[in-house]
Amino acid sequence: QVQLIESGGGLVQPGGTLRLSCTASARTAANDYMGWFRQAPGKSREFVAATSWNGQYTGHRDSLEGRVTISRDIAKNTIRLQMTNLRPEDTAVYVCASSSILGATQASQYILWGQGTQVTVSS
Repeated sequence: QVQLIESGGGLVQPGGTLRLSCTASARTAANDYMGWFRQAPGKSREFVAATSWNGQYTGHRDSLEGRVTISRDIAKNTIRLQMTNLRPEDTAVYVCASSSILGATQASQYILWGQGTQVTVSS
């Protein structure tokens, strides 16, 4: 079974930059589209950004426009999420996920999930 392993996260100061990585143990048709979601306490899981391995399809949450970048390293089966100008409301558990549906933005469209990594934005 393909596994998704996240790294990065932790405590970030307001205005700082977040860098997360997600490595897939293998690339298959079932995980052709790789994305990040986040879930803050008491809130529902929300889409952050996603990309296909070939880079042809990418997307991000509209409200994060200008702050979020998603990239991929095919040689390492790794996608990376960078978010700048962090705010306390960005505090959440960030989770990597994979889908066979290119352009997927709904959690229900993702079939494989990582364990998640906590990101806390605080001074």
